[in-house]
Amino acid sequence: MSAPRRWSALAVLILPVLLISIDMSVLGIAVPALSADLEPSSSQLLWIIDLYSFLLAGLLVLMGSLGDRFGRRLLLLIGAPAFGLASGLAAFSTSPEMLIMARALLGLGGATLMPSTLGLLRTIFLDRRERRAAIAVWAAAFSGGAALGPVLGGLLLEHFWWGSVFLINAPIMLLFFVAALLVLPEAKDPSPGPFDILSALLSIVGLLAVVYAFKTLAKDPTLGAQAVLPTIALTVGLSVLALFVRRQRRLEHPMIDVSLFARPGFSAAVLINVIAVFTLLGVMFFFPQYLMLVQGMGSAQAGLWLLPLALATIVGSLTSPLLAKVISVRGVILTGLVLLTAGFLTATRLDEAQTLTPFVVTSVLIGLGLGLAETLTNDVILTTAPPSRAGAASAISETGYEFGGAMGTAVLGTIGMAFYARGLGAADGLTPAQLDAARQTLGAAHELAGRLPQETGMPLRQLASDAFLTGMDAVAWTSSVVILAALAIAWRGLRAPAVDGALEGGTVTSSGRADEEDKASDDREECRR
Repeated sequence: MSAPRRWSALAVLILPVLLISIDMSVLGIAVPALSADLEPSSSQLLWIIDLYSFLLAGLLVLMGSLGDRFGRRLLLLIGAPAFGLASGLAAFSTSPEMLIMARALLGLGGATLMPSTLGLLRTIFLDRRERRAAIAVWAAAFSGGAALGPVLGGLLLEHFWWGSVFLINAPIMLLFFVAALLVLPEAKDPSPGPFDILSALLSIVGLLAVVYAFKTLAKDPTLGAQAVLPTIALTVGLSVLALFVRRQRRLEHPMIDVSLFARPGFSAAVLINVIAVFTLLGVMFFFPQYLMLVQGMGSAQAGLWLLPLALATIVGSLTSPLLAKVISVRGVILTGLVLLTAGFLTATRLDEAQTLTPFVVTSVLIGLGLGLAETLTNDVILTTAPPSRAGAASAISETGYEFGGAMGTAVLGTIGMAFYARGLGAADGLTPAQLDAARQTLGAAHELAGRLPQETGMPLRQLASDAFLTGMDAVAWTSSVVILAALAIAWRGLRAPAVDGALEGGTVTSSGRADEEDKASDDREECRR
């Protein structure tokens, strides 16, 4: 494939990556309008936001296996119209239940798209240096897309209804479908192993049960009667995932090669990815509401104030390979995590800020830190794995991204909303029904305040905003602690020669084989394709 065609293929492949990551965060800016229109409960709102990411994570391994078997390009051509149709259903939803179902279908459609993008990059870019540059662009599209979601959403909501944040997907998916037919090559495993439906079911059931348990327990961490069901779900989910791992170890052709986690740097890189996306999606649930409801901005203005986060993320992603030529890969990742920690600590002071300067500083620190850390961890995941197992490594990397995003909204979102509900206390002048409605979301509280007499509505609006800031502080402190854990993981887990050589023109495997042997294995793999 000629160089212009290779880079054209990359441009086509980042379209679904951008859309999938944008859909993980775009709803944050639409929450006030959506809440006013559909009036979802707090639990329904969190399901609307995070069910998409969670199903995406649960189905990635299955869809990656199907792409290897039937063709990655074919799976993209199936997923594109499915994603577009689900977007239309979400845009015109008339109830919280309908939107939850549409988000589930979006997750299903996204799962058919995501695994094939990174897998095709390995087929298209045979040169290692070009491949690393392509991976950096892919990572920038994913991380930058998550940060750009609220920006795009704000511009759309300034002129259209909240459903436009979904409807924009349809024409882009049509463009991608046509471009994929013209530009992308087909690639699949010439001799796939038998398809294992039991492994697919175990992974999906286990992940669903675990995330449901975390969602519910984070909202009500007491050990009362209401915690019985999520505790059972957590036990069942962990048991099912343990069975899944045990089965993968015994299969000749596993869906996920769990032995990869024993390789130097691999486990650490996956965990750092999960933690970084976990914290990003957690704060992206709160930042748009902070700007629109607490600061009183319009959706377009709020989107522009979120632009520094998106730009900083892209800059960090694209410059991380260049920095790795000056300092070690481990040093770049540690620097990114330190910047992330500083960003979240700065976010804990937003409740006392008199201007938006601290918010901009927070956004830039988080964006740069995320871009520096995530791009190279993703490259470490691919380069520490043998070429023959790059597909399995890609599936694990992408699953980590999506699972971290789903858990970030689920856990951090419920922690923040629990502090918010507690902060409202027993607001004066409200009936029990009104108080319960105000505790669901900040948007619902402001909507209620607008309908009440001024002597009751104004104090309620201020009390709700203060309670929301308390919840956002709790999320920022939690994120800081979690990123400190990632720093410890990076310090101890990214010392292997395989990690230090990841961006220096060669990969050293855990058994000490040189780059020439890996390159020969690459050539054999391409010949088989």
